[in-house]
Amino acid sequence: MRYSSLDDFLKYGGEALARGPVAVVLVEDEVELGSTMRHHLDCGFREILALMPEAFALPEDVAPKIRRIDHDVTVRGDGIAAINRLIGAAPGIWMYYCYNAEYLFYPFCETRTVGEMLGFHTEERRDAMLTYVVDLYAGDLARHPGAVSLEDAHLDRSGYYALARNDTGQHNHPKERQLDFYGGLRWRYEEHIPAPRRKIDRIALFRAREGLTLRENHTFSDEEYNTYACPWHHNLTAAIVSFRTAKALKRNPGSTFDIDTFKWHNSTPFEWHSRQLLDLGLMEPGQWF
Repeated sequence: MRYSSLDDFLKYGGEALARGPVAVVLVEDEVELGSTMRHHLDCGFREILALMPEAFALPEDVAPKIRRIDHDVTVRGDGIAAINRLIGAAPGIWMYYCYNAEYLFYPFCETRTVGEMLGFHTEERRDAMLTYVVDLYAGDLARHPGAVSLEDAHLDRSGYYALARNDTGQHNHPKERQLDFYGGLRWRYEEHIPAPRRKIDRIALFRAREGLTLRENHTFSDEEYNTYACPWHHNLTAAIVSFRTAKALKRNPGSTFDIDTFKWHNSTPFEWHSRQLLDLGLMEPGQWF
């Protein structure tokens, strides 16, 4: 189903927001559109909303299975604004958002649906889930100059770290159960990336409610949503493996000529399996087994 605008969807497609979980894919270009949609359909999302420019084409096999909304998210901040409008229209519904060429992985996702995972997370009285955006990149840039290849995908197996997230309004004291996470290409090529965009944490899974807003730095107006765990034990976390940073570094004239390869001594092929991400410590099952 296709809608001519976000207003059109909110007016005529409200039934898509009646039950969750709902995935929202913010489409910035035509790279790996089909694989992005298929991956999240396989995760078990009840609805997938694709916000994308009118000129982009969707593969024929996925077009009937998702709701396409003509909406250009490449305008700075417009994707976040669109998410906030959807939040206001879907109180109580679990939502997820990502960009094209990004893929959600959570513990045991090969055998369990995202709905099952969020059902458990809800029982733990959690309304949001921390995800780490793990950079993927093609191992051979001569063969894949755009830095994207599902078959030749690599990631960094180390080099990730966390720093205290300080509350600038409270004498710069660290916020409770909140950290800023770094690593991957945004850490190794930080000279090409503005400081506010170097973090790799994103609250990508959350339950919408009235008055909740997503901010430009991928955190929420409700500080409890931004915590990595509840006060009494560790909770589930998930990962979004993403070609987005690699694409940008190779497209940007200021960085592309400085990068002959993204591979280094800590690169390893990505196996497209949650076990690898668990073994590397890039997500955590919490109490869910």
